[in-house]
Amino acid sequence: MLKDGTYAAWYKTPLDQGTGIVHVADGEIWGRDSLMTYHGSCQVDGDRFTATVLTKRHTDGRVTVFGVPDELTLHIEGMCAGKIATYTATAAQAPGVVLQGTLILTEQSPPAPERTAQIPTFNPDKLPKLPKRSR
Repeated sequence: MLKDGTYAAWYKTPLDQGTGIVHVADGEIWGRDSLMTYHGSCQVDGDRFTATVLTKRHTDGRVTVFGVPDELTLHIEGMCAGKIATYTATAAQAPGVVLQGTLILTEQSPPAPERTAQIPTFNPDKLPKLPKRSR
């Protein structure tokens, strides 16, 4: 099941590949990569999910992994087992180009325990001494 959370995204087409960050929460999906931002809705049905995502360019330059310079409407179908989801996406703006991708759920680290002991003051005189070299 595609869980709410933050995912590292990797995707490729026969033309190019890329990486990004994707967030999923309450039936919405959004994120960004080095070229585009994306936002849309997703539906989860057991291990399967579908999404419709609109992309918007935030940086000028190269074309998208679909080979077009413009914004896209992605139609995504995928499957999620545990913390890893795989999916395919198509866009009407790039007929015949299929994107394959992987989403990996990121784990939040537990907060560091609070320090109870005081940190000693730095004293350079307590550092080990290097032997003297003769010249």
